[in-house]
Amino acid sequence: MRVHIATDHAGLELSHFLMQRLSEDGYEMIDHGPAVYDAADDYPAFCISAAQGVREDRENGLDSLGIVLGGSGNGEQMAANLVRGIRAALVWNEDTARLARQHNDAQVIAIGGRQHGNDEALELVRIFLAEPFSGESRHVRRIEQLAEFERTGDIVGHLSEVPVRPYTQD
Repeated sequence: MRVHIATDHAGLELSHFLMQRLSEDGYEMIDHGPAVYDAADDYPAFCISAAQGVREDRENGLDSLGIVLGGSGNGEQMAANLVRGIRAALVWNEDTARLARQHNDAQVIAIGGRQHGNDEALELVRIFLAEPFSGESRHVRRIEQLAEFERTGDIVGHLSEVPVRPYTQD
């Protein structure tokens, strides 16, 4: 499996650690940067590039997932989610790593480098990479709704049914 990885300065050390360990596990690692530590770097281009790499690989029939890292993982997840067709999940424990793949068929994992030690982060990534999508119809249906909204800005027959009302205290 090919794994695309990107970070900012806050996740650079973790990124190097993960690339080494995952390479030893047999994964083909593709580094989207940065190449060197720069406390003023900007994560969006790195993370978007990694997500685009995952999308392109998958469109070409390759088994591919991605990892984006930063201080919290929040901004990195947001950047990856801007790539059409990519679902990036912020992961902070084993359950969220497993469910990101099992229920959401996420192709990219976001982890906060300042939130986890190297070994803990590695375990979360390994769970994510190993977990298959369940393919259950309810999960497929929900993912299709996300894709429909991404394409059209609507979920036909669903958005109009959402009750919207002001909250009042009784």
